[in-house]
Amino acid sequence: MPVDDATSYEDHYPGSFIPFDRFLKQVRLAKYEDYKHTKVRNQQAFNEMKAHILKMYEGVTKATSFVLQDEHADCIAIHEQPTVYHLGIKDIPPPPVNSTNDHTGDGNAPGNTTSAESPLKLGKKDRFCNPISCPKTSIPMARLTLEKLTQHPTLNDFFSKPPMDARPQRPEFSADEIHVHAYGIQYVQNFGGNSWLDLWNPTGDFTISQQWYQGYASGQPLQSLEGGWVSENSDNSRLFIYYTADGYGKLKCWNLDCPAFVQINHNWYLGGPWDHYSTKDGDQWGFALQWKFYQGNWWLFLQGPGAYEAVGYYNQTIWNGGQMTHNASVIIYGGEVANYTGGENFPQMGSGDLAEKGWREAAFQKTIFWIPRDENDGVGVWANLTANDEGKSSCYTIDLVNWPNGGDWGTYFYFGGPGGNDCPL
Repeated sequence: MPVDDATSYEDHYPGSFIPFDRFLKQVRLAKYEDYKHTKVRNQQAFNEMKAHILKMYEGVTKATSFVLQDEHADCIAIHEQPTVYHLGIKDIPPPPVNSTNDHTGDGNAPGNTTSAESPLKLGKKDRFCNPISCPKTSIPMARLTLEKLTQHPTLNDFFSKPPMDARPQRPEFSADEIHVHAYGIQYVQNFGGNSWLDLWNPTGDFTISQQWYQGYASGQPLQSLEGGWVSENSDNSRLFIYYTADGYGKLKCWNLDCPAFVQINHNWYLGGPWDHYSTKDGDQWGFALQWKFYQGNWWLFLQGPGAYEAVGYYNQTIWNGGQMTHNASVIIYGGEVANYTGGENFPQMGSGDLAEKGWREAAFQKTIFWIPRDENDGVGVWANLTANDEGKSSCYTIDLVNWPNGGDWGTYFYFGGPGGNDCPL
């Protein structure tokens, strides 16, 4: 059967490998009529999505690709990635050394954990015999497709991640989309921070375990920097980062989906899944994530079984001179869920068990510290968090232990729950 280039190759041969050049050709020839069955709002919204995809890849001359869990990723040269190309970055600064922590504390840690490795470092191949890895001079980028974007009414919806307590202040968010959080918070001037995140695959519409670093300044919109893992529609949890420079208005996006984050590391796949996840009464798999402000840029570090690796940075220009060009004023760690269908069926958070279930049952974050100075390397300060739970106690809870009572885990907490009906307070 001949393939119409104006429609997706996947429509004719599901599960096929689509080379990068063929993918771009499909986008150029795509028509709104082929996507009217999706959630895209109208012709104008579709045109905006199509234009965004083509603009993002303007500077890319070539790419190799692989498929990981049915999603294409493209290996793009570091100096051709969208942020470098569109922001006109000529020189990428060398990364700082990550901050560490003081492991002393009172009491015993609950148990031993296992660090999950990036799937791109495992030497595997996809089902089409392509290496699931990228050359050292390139970075992996989750492919921006019309199939992915048209799952949302508009491009702005694709970029969106509503903030805490968004509903009363932000009527433009759908009344059918309700977010609930369980988290630990500390108001402190900081230059980033750190935690080790236990990895799970909860079920439901939208559920997250993450870090937030937020900047508040008088007369300016909230600015926020985030990262952790996210599961949507019961899919395998994926690594993510997120930013907003204007209180979740128009200046926001996930991962590498807009020109904002400069990636320098070929080993870590933003938006990609993991090879291992925690199981109840079994091994507890996870990873360390650290944000570190250094000389104007916010650097991301990730750690699997080995040392911390600098992944890249948010370029300082994206903050438009706001608070996050100087430092953050709040640290937050915890869980977030969203119910897109309204009313009932709030998703699981964490492992799906309440915090009081504890070790090998409930999800957790540990080794939580904040960074006190703009400096290369340095030692962090153990967080002194205050617990907050926005949902009903039958749905979600958090059980917090601050240093020095956490032993080798430092400051840590269990969190999560089964969700269910009518969870908001």
